[in-house]
Amino acid sequence: MSAAARPGRDRPRLLLIAPPTSYRIAPYAAAAARLDLDLTIASQGEHSLVSAVARGLHLDLREPERALARIVETLNGAGIAAVLGTDDSTVELASRAAQALGLPHNPPESARLARRKDLARARLRAAGVPVPEFRVVDLIRPVVPQCAGLDFPVVVKPLMLSGSRGVIRADDGPALEAACRRLHAILEQEKDAAPGERTRALVERYLPGVEVAVEGMLSGGRMETLALFDKPDPLEGPFFEETYYVTPSRLPRTVQERIRRRTAQACAAYGLCEGPVHAELRVDGAQAWILEVAARTIGGHCARLLRFGTGLGLEELVLAHAVGRALESRAGAGAAGVLMIPIPRAGALRRVEGVLAAQRVPGVEEVEISVREGYELVPLPEGSSYLGFIFARGPEPAVVEQALRQAHACLRVVTAPLWKIAAG
Repeated sequence: MSAAARPGRDRPRLLLIAPPTSYRIAPYAAAAARLDLDLTIASQGEHSLVSAVARGLHLDLREPERALARIVETLNGAGIAAVLGTDDSTVELASRAAQALGLPHNPPESARLARRKDLARARLRAAGVPVPEFRVVDLIRPVVPQCAGLDFPVVVKPLMLSGSRGVIRADDGPALEAACRRLHAILEQEKDAAPGERTRALVERYLPGVEVAVEGMLSGGRMETLALFDKPDPLEGPFFEETYYVTPSRLPRTVQERIRRRTAQACAAYGLCEGPVHAELRVDGAQAWILEVAARTIGGHCARLLRFGTGLGLEELVLAHAVGRALESRAGAGAAGVLMIPIPRAGALRRVEGVLAAQRVPGVEEVEISVREGYELVPLPEGSSYLGFIFARGPEPAVVEQALRQAHACLRVVTAPLWKIAAG
């Protein structure tokens, strides 16, 4: 057993299963230290530069059966209090490991549903939860005939990617075929995807309306809403890059309650019953449509907004819930928001100008540029990252949104062409 696997005396001990590149590892490790918990990281990367990964339990996440066997062999009887998965790619393995170790868990099938958009849509429909009309298509064959009877506009989605990557709107047949070719090229680069996940896609009717996000916590099947975020930018396509998150929501109370009920209904349909959930919905008139429900946190920098709503970090809430520890919530006054700075164009980053001016905007707390000079910038739908983040607080949501927009307007992203050497 590694040094990281030896628990401290009388301290609850948890196993965190994470991809080696997950940006959620550091926040979870910091939260465990604040709560005086022992945390073992199970991941790939014996020679990782992240010390917690290098010292942890080393698995090949590409072979889940062998990874599960190694977890059980190493940790059965070792006093593990809970098993958590950080990302979509590890939540199913975490639920199977918790099941094998006799710990509270989501059913593995429900964790799989939360990761696979096609399976989730079918389950929601079977449970009577409203879903847009959809088709699962074979990207190898012409797609338009497979979508006969499906009215345009439509949205093409990969079965398993997150963060709006590969999500493309199409308004007619030629645009649909082009979108599917583009998505197929993206999926061919996903070497860890299952074969069917690289050659199939979800095509569904476009849903109008405003988009929101819900962060919740499940306990025994009951969901507590931790935060409801408005996304004030219209997300109408052709791509769906998320930018602004602002809380508390400005939607009417009746609409907010409808969103909470629909999210809880979807969790019940999936069979999710324990731990964090992150849901995305569209609201149009009297209807709230589930876009996705993930059995994980929003994670990363955006999770910092939860400290505004509860006075506690999101990862602290998740870890405390996992070990049955109650934490006292201290809700903040006013409003808070984040801008995930979008990548404006492809190229090599030279510099980002105007950062100091953005930081001086009243209400802005921090401007963080995450990408270094020389880094290749890849916008959606192929890209999977942001340029950085802007955080703001204010007396009300409209003031926060205005501060974020004003700060964003100060920034100028300077890029250079990126020359690649052709093979052969």
